[in-house]
Amino acid sequence: MTIQTTPKNPAKTRLKFIDLARSIAILLMLEGHFIDDSLMDLYRDNSYTAYRIWEFIRGFTSPTFLTVTGIVFVYLLMGNNHIAYFKNMRVKKGFKRVVELLFWGYLLQVYAFHVLQCIGIGILFILLIYGFYKVLKVVPLWFLFFLAGTAVFSLNLFFIHFDEHQYWPANAPSFIQNMFKGKYSIFPIIPRMGYTMYGAMFGAILFTNKEKVKNWLFPTVVFLTGAVFYFFIKSILVYFDRQFGLTYHHIYRLDWLYECLGMVFMLIGTLMIVEKLMGDIKQNLFLKMGQNTLTVYILHMVVLYGSLTGFGLNRMFHKALTPYQVIPAVIAFISLFFVIVYYLEPIKAKLEFILKPIREINHKLFGLSSKEN
Repeated sequence: MTIQTTPKNPAKTRLKFIDLARSIAILLMLEGHFIDDSLMDLYRDNSYTAYRIWEFIRGFTSPTFLTVTGIVFVYLLMGNNHIAYFKNMRVKKGFKRVVELLFWGYLLQVYAFHVLQCIGIGILFILLIYGFYKVLKVVPLWFLFFLAGTAVFSLNLFFIHFDEHQYWPANAPSFIQNMFKGKYSIFPIIPRMGYTMYGAMFGAILFTNKEKVKNWLFPTVVFLTGAVFYFFIKSILVYFDRQFGLTYHHIYRLDWLYECLGMVFMLIGTLMIVEKLMGDIKQNLFLKMGQNTLTVYILHMVVLYGSLTGFGLNRMFHKALTPYQVIPAVIAFISLFFVIVYYLEPIKAKLEFILKPIREINHKLFGLSSKEN
């Protein structure tokens, strides 16, 4: 009889640049949603330099959010890679997170498929691909995620030929159509989930090379890879398009997806360099904002759009503010969430009599111990 021992959990290296990226993404989301809802139509004009800059930044906000989600989840998941799949606490917490995201997503916007649902389905696919990897044990995990991201982006070539009001699957219920191409497909899984898959790919590479992250070479390569994608991807795709002789599904039409991904990798590479220059970044309110993204997202939907309550700030400010009014307003809006995050722990402590039984039920449903958050 052999005695099976469980290897000790390897020490995890806390990468603060990931927390920085999450904080930047959630702050960009807050300002983007507020300005988009409150700025007068008169000023939504690309002839204004400030508006062009704002639109440019907004274009890679959701890709950053989705990509960073994949990075964080897989990086933490691989920390328990030595544990069997169904015994892995990160796997259990992952399935729990999927249910939470779908629940909150549909509760906040029951008719639409938005970013929370997209992230939830993305995490579900990460878990399925990771399970396949644990069985296969031959193909590197990062390569499986690379194939998944490439496939999801490439499938968008099928949908770009659809008319505006042509939905798919044609005869499916609307909540299924919205996942792909429907009336309320705000963040359809094709192509948006591709960012989560590429983020998962990077998370796997990052974990494997975590000791090299603080060297100059690794962040430089990440930044330069992003720069190549952002500045040259269209030329590269046009070249392959001609080589393959494609006449209908032209792959160069995917350029905007990879340009956004390139911008995300340039941001991540920059934050890696910032972390290296600053050394050990202490826990602070800015980082805490990025560590509570789900809470911030849910509350901003309630405060701004009136989800659950029926009354939000958009009733007062919807397309009613000039640029000179919207700037102090958005600063106040973001400041409100810094205050909320600052007092989040005391608020949770006051609500523990409600949160504790809910947490215990969730733990039992997903096979988690009471010590696991």
